[in-house]
Amino acid sequence: MAEEKIVIEEKDATPEVPKVEKKPVTEKPVAEAEAAPANEEKVSKPEAPSKAEKPVAEGQMEPKVVVKKPKREWTGNPMLVPKIEKVTVNMSVGKSGAPLEQAVKILTQLTGQKPSKRQAKKTVREFGIRKGESIACLVTLRGEKADVFLRKAFVAVDKKLSKYCFDRQGNFSFGIKEHIDIPGTRYVPELGIHGMDVAVSLGRAGYRVKRRHRIKCDIGKDHLLTSNEAILFIKDEFDVQIA
Repeated sequence: MAEEKIVIEEKDATPEVPKVEKKPVTEKPVAEAEAAPANEEKVSKPEAPSKAEKPVAEGQMEPKVVVKKPKREWTGNPMLVPKIEKVTVNMSVGKSGAPLEQAVKILTQLTGQKPSKRQAKKTVREFGIRKGESIACLVTLRGEKADVFLRKAFVAVDKKLSKYCFDRQGNFSFGIKEHIDIPGTRYVPELGIHGMDVAVSLGRAGYRVKRRHRIKCDIGKDHLLTSNEAILFIKDEFDVQIA
């Protein structure tokens, strides 16, 4: 029994060494380690501008793409293009004699044509007008003469017209207070100053069918000229402001 006690005491005398627990080292997989620098490179590199989109300098607005629409409905169709059929210039003085002869001379100088005199249709005692008395003169212009005179007449009214001057068929008329407002006209004391009315008739190709002597027929509704189309034509052709 004594030997067993000694052995037990010797075992208790030896100090116990503390065990150190080793933590498992977590190693990154090779795939993740290689993918990390690749992602960093993608973020750091700026994207180059494409060839279609050009770089815009600082302080400049980006250019806007404007799509041009066809000018008017009759673009590409010559049958729908409006045209000036005739221009009628009327000067009414209200009585015969010297004032009427002055108006005839003025119209001849402005248009280069001989005007025709017009008679009163009825008697108006308040104005001293008798039936059958010549009280006015007028000229009808067509073709190039009509175009040249109309451009001068628009200058006399400062190239401004009212939309109420146009009717449903696209015809329009306006007045000129003094004939000396027309470019190229001088004041002559012997002739005085007179006003005039200008009436313009517009049409299209094919309008002749309603005026010819044989086989007359009406014009289709789709082919008739409207006031809006006439306004657009005058704006584009003669640069006139219409309000």
